[in-house]
Amino acid sequence: MTADVAVLSSSVLLLNRLYMAVRVVNARRALTLMYRDLAEVVSCENGQFLSYDFDNWVEVSALKARFEPERHDWVRTVRFQIAVPRIIRLLGYDKLPRTDVKLNRRNLFARDQNRCQYCGRRYPTGELSVDHVLPRSQGGRTTWENVVCACVRCNVRKGGRTPSEAHMKLVAVPRRPRRSPILTIKLSDEKYASWKQFVDFAYWNVELK
Repeated sequence: MTADVAVLSSSVLLLNRLYMAVRVVNARRALTLMYRDLAEVVSCENGQFLSYDFDNWVEVSALKARFEPERHDWVRTVRFQIAVPRIIRLLGYDKLPRTDVKLNRRNLFARDQNRCQYCGRRYPTGELSVDHVLPRSQGGRTTWENVVCACVRCNVRKGGRTPSEAHMKLVAVPRRPRRSPILTIKLSDEKYASWKQFVDFAYWNVELK
């Protein structure tokens, strides 16, 4: 199987057996699950969601390559080419999706859209740091409501002070995201429009603890 690294790294929404969104996986993982008959494709066609196993998806891919090749990412093998699915469903997994969003740099930078929460400018990930609004030296904790993206310059300027002590102002009040910030970014892309129904279903129907 040959493909551009970017194609194999593209995002696929993973559903559990009950059609609830569980997580986002890359195309390589999705195709492996399909090939091992552990998952099937869920494809939105003419307003309906249809299911395909690996062999059937290869056949469908041949038609898509002929009539709508520009709408899909492609993985090519010696014998055939296969379209990267947007959504797959695990056939034997019915656990409920996680309702909490893990606090890590990746999710934090996605929540703040790579924008320094003090100067308001966007930066590459490598030029951003994590700032505690209420400094840890003053009892501040590492929580969604107390950490923000900050460029190195603003972080150094703020130092071990609160924003008011440093005469700085936050662009937005930091809040705990209700779902994965990375997923929110994907949903703004028309390419992943078919995800929305399943993501919304998971959000509104998971039992509150």
